Amino acid sequence: MFQHFEGEEFEKWVKTANHYGRERISFVFMIDFDFKKPFIKKTTEIDPSEMLYNFNGFTNSTMKNNKTNEKIVIKACPIEFEKYKAAFDYVWYNEYLGNSYLTNLTFPNRIELNTSLKEIYYRSCAKYKLWYKDQFVCFSPEIFVRIEEGFISSYPMKGTIDASIENAEELIISNEKEAAEHATIVDLIRNDLSMVSTDVRVEKYRYIDKIVTNQKNLLQVSSKIVGKLSKNYYEKIGEIIATLLPAGSVTGAPKKKTVEIIKEAEKYDRGYYCGICGYFDGQDLDSGVMIRFIENINGEYYYKAGGGITVYSNVESEYEELKNKIYVPIG
Repeated sequence: MFQHFEGEEFEKWVKTANHYGRERISFVFMIDFDFKKPFIKKTTEIDPSEMLYNFNGFTNSTMKNNKTNEKIVIKACPIEFEKYKAAFDYVWYNEYLGNSYLTNLTFPNRIELNTSLKEIYYRSCAKYKLWYKDQFVCFSPEIFVRIEEGFISSYPMKGTIDASIENAEELIISNEKEAAEHATIVDLIRNDLSMVSTDVRVEKYRYIDKIVTNQKNLLQVSSKIVGKLSKNYYEKIGEIIATLLPAGSVTGAPKKKTVEIIKEAEKYDRGYYCGICGYFDGQDLDSGVMIRFIENINGEYYYKAGGGITVYSNVESEYEELKNKIYVPIG
């Protein structure tokens, strides 16, 4: 039934989510990329000293009054180009062979911060924000799925460019590689939604959002895909989410083989990075893909970042895109 996961923790999470949905109980959840540590709790059970969340205004925290306007500074030490290129070449060759049409390649990049993870949670501007036990902070702009009034929608993001570049919008829209990557992910998400809903359609194709960061402004390309759920969708809310995992925008196509390629190329555990997080309020659900992610690993900070690779990709350009994604969005 489900695409990629099995095991006791997986089954427990699905059953719990279905139960909460059937009883119309509000809950918050997060699911790591490999489904090793899925998290779900009633909103009334979450301790703010361990978890802070703000999902489009659904939150257990109030915005802190910051007395300082000190700029958040990230000193980045990105993955070495040679290491990145070795992984890129492995991915590209698999795509050349036809094993994958789009592969999301990511890496942890060591950084130094002039502030705390909790401070970043409060000061960052993003649709989906999450701070967890000072282990990581996530400030993601990307929607995974939303369920509203019986309809499910997804908004895959593929294509990023520095907004200060002359004719940036025209360049990103006309770029052959970016167009191919976006078309692939839209087709993948459309197929995914067809497994849990009917009347699936692409409502908006390749529209542009502007993202303001601590370093530069970016343009991000997205699409909107919508499907209709059954009347009793809330009784199987866990099954719906599980069927769609892992998120297509941070894996690629076809999913199963591409995940195998990712693991061989990256050789690290993504953890909660590239997982999903969100809430169910008893009727509707909102969730985000856990990108834009800083993790505390043994006392050192790592910014996990990456992007989609196709046979049209250029290794130098993709490496630059990875570095460009090491930022904190500040409103």
